[in-house]
Amino acid sequence: MPDLTEGPPRRGQEHFVAPPDEVEVLATDAVPAAGAPTSIWRDAWRQLRRNPIFVVAAVLIVFVLIVVLWPGLFTDQDPRYCNGDFSMDPRGAGHPFGFDKQGCDIYARTVYGARASVLAGIGATLLFVLIGGTLGALSGFYGGPLDSIVSRVAEIFYAIPLMLAAIVIMQLLDARTIWTVIVILASFTWPQAARIARSAVIQARNSDYVTAAKALGVSRIRTLLRHVLPNAAGPLIVVTTLWLGVFIVTEATLSYLGVGLPRTVVSWGADIATGQKEIRTSAILFYPATALALTVLSFIMLGDAVRDALDPKARKR
Repeated sequence: MPDLTEGPPRRGQEHFVAPPDEVEVLATDAVPAAGAPTSIWRDAWRQLRRNPIFVVAAVLIVFVLIVVLWPGLFTDQDPRYCNGDFSMDPRGAGHPFGFDKQGCDIYARTVYGARASVLAGIGATLLFVLIGGTLGALSGFYGGPLDSIVSRVAEIFYAIPLMLAAIVIMQLLDARTIWTVIVILASFTWPQAARIARSAVIQARNSDYVTAAKALGVSRIRTLLRHVLPNAAGPLIVVTTLWLGVFIVTEATLSYLGVGLPRTVVSWGADIATGQKEIRTSAILFYPATALALTVLSFIMLGDAVRDALDPKARKR
C-alpha cells in the first residue's frame, strides 16, 4: 500500500494539504478534570438540605421522636393519675392545659399520647415495607408463577377497605395491644408497597448494569440485592413516608371510635373522643387534635420533599 504522506498532493487536493512547518498550532483550552461521580442518593441529599419544607418537617419529626422516647423531659406528671377534685379546672402552674372532666392533666396526656400513636405508625410502616417490599421485589425480579400468585393475592386485599377491616377485626379481639394494631394495619396495606416495589424493580432489572452483572456471572439473588434494590428503593421510600402519616391517623381513628387501643393506654385518639363530649364548654379537644395534625403534617411534608428529591423529572437544573 503506497504511503500517502509523502510526495506531492493529488490534483484538486492542494488546498487541503499544507507543509507541516506552515501549519500554526493553536493553543487549546484546558479541559477541567471531571469530579468524582455522584450517586442519586448524594444528589437527593444535597437537594433536601436546600429545601425549607424538608428542614421544617425534619425538625418537627425529630421533636416528636424526642417526645416519644423521653416524655419525662417535658412533664413530671402521671398521665394516668386523675383527681376528681380538679375536674375541668383551668390551667395553672405545672398544668398549662388544665384538667379534663375526670381530673386528668391534659398536658401530660398530650405528651404521653404521642408514644402510642407514633409507635403504632412506625411499627406498621416497618412491617408494611418488610412484607410488601419483599414480595413486590421478588415478584418483579423473578416474574413467572411467583409474580402471578403475589399479584392475585394483592388484588384480594385491594378490595378490602382498611378502616372497615380494622374495625371488624379489632372488635372481634378480646385483648387489643399496640402490636395488634400494627399487624392489622400492615396486613391490609402491604399490597400498596408491593405494587410500588414491583414496578420499580421491573424498571431497574432491564437496565444495562443488570445486563452487565449477568454477563459477568453474578448470581440472580446477588444482582437483586446489590444492583437492583438500591436503584429501585427511591419510590418505596417515598410511599413509606406518606403511609407513615396515614398509619398514625388510622390508629388515632380506631382509638377515637373505641375499637383501637384500650382506655388504659394513653392515646391521642382516645383523648380526642373524650374532648368531643366537652367541645362546647372547653378546648380539651384542641390539644391532642393539634398534636396529631402537626405530626401527620410533618410526615406528609417529608414525603413530598423526598419525592421531589428522588424524582429526576422534578429536579431543578
